[in-house]
Amino acid sequence: MNSVQRAVRRPRNRRLAAVGIAVSGALLLAGCGSDDAKNTGRGSGDAPTAARQNPAPGASNDADVTFAQSMIPHHQQAVAMARLADGRAADPQITSLAASIEKAQGPEIRTMQAWLKAWGASESSAHGMPGMDHGSKGMDGMPGMMSAKDMTDLKAARGKDFDKKFARMMIGHHQGAVTMARDEQRDGRNATAKKLAGDVIEHQTTEIATMRTLLDRL
Repeated sequence: MNSVQRAVRRPRNRRLAAVGIAVSGALLLAGCGSDDAKNTGRGSGDAPTAARQNPAPGASNDADVTFAQSMIPHHQQAVAMARLADGRAADPQITSLAASIEKAQGPEIRTMQAWLKAWGASESSAHGMPGMDHGSKGMDGMPGMMSAKDMTDLKAARGKDFDKKFARMMIGHHQGAVTMARDEQRDGRNATAKKLAGDVIEHQTTEIATMRTLLDRL
């Protein structure tokens, strides 16, 4: 091979070597990206790790399950009572209180439903549907639950009569929820469930005081 041919081949060899290095680097980066995707839980077809987290992490016991199974229909009835205020209540403070109850307890219902699903427990228990007549202690002994007749009477009331009935019934309903929440704090094991029980005690005790003041004024 003469000197001219050697001079032509050297740049070509260098170009091929450079291409090979670039390809190897790209493959290495692709491999790292694949590993990163696996480590973050965001690989092909994988949901984010946070989406798969237990909504009530940690240990739980029968008291936690009973609390959720009981408080769900208890909250559902409170929401049903609150919705009756629209078009029936005369006092704006009753209307505002009813809206606050619905806004707070609706999301809590969904939260407790998620707990039961994560715990592999059924949402239903020995309890019936909200509003069914199970005597003075409510459904299956649940404190504060209104009977079917209570709900019918509240639905038929209007104006100041509704306001008084609503406040009296909701005070009793809230007192029942506070009792159930205290049972959970005493007997439950799951930290998330016990935290919600604490919130129920705090918020509903405050609302009980507000409704008692309202009754004195009505």
